[in-house]
Amino acid sequence: MSIWRTAWTIEALEDRQRDTLGPHLGMRVTEVGPDFIRISMPVDARTMQPMGLLHGGASLALAETAGSLAASMTLDPATHACVGQEINGNHLRPVTGGTVTGTARPVHLGRRSQVWQIDINDERGRLVCVSRLTMAIIDRKELSR
Repeated sequence: MSIWRTAWTIEALEDRQRDTLGPHLGMRVTEVGPDFIRISMPVDARTMQPMGLLHGGASLALAETAGSLAASMTLDPATHACVGQEINGNHLRPVTGGTVTGTARPVHLGRRSQVWQIDINDERGRLVCVSRLTMAIIDRKELSR
C-alpha cells in the first residue's frame, strides 16, 4: 500500500525540484516506491570538502531534499505544507568519488509532524551516512496570517 497522496512520476518530481538547491548539486530523483523515495547525487567538486571527500553538509542537503520531498508527497498541497524542523546525520565512511544515493523512509507520519530516516549509500551499497529529519506540518491557512 502506498503512502503517497497521489501517484508521482519521476519526471513530475524532477520538475518540482527545478531551480532549487538539489539540481545545483546534481541531485536526481531515481526511484519512487510505495513507501520510499531515492535521490542520487554525484560526489564531485560541487559536493566535496577541501580534503577531497564528500562534504557532510552535502550529505545533509541530500537527506533533507529526499525527506522534504517525500513528506510533501504525503500531503494535500492545497491545504498543507511541510517545513524542516530538525535534521541530524552520522557520517560513517568517507566517499571520494562516484555517486551517493539517499533513500528516505517514514518513521512517523503524524498530523502535525513527520519523522523520516534517510540512509545514504555509495555505489557499492555501503552505508556512508544515516540521517533523521523531523518535518513540521503546517496548515496553509496559518501561513497567510
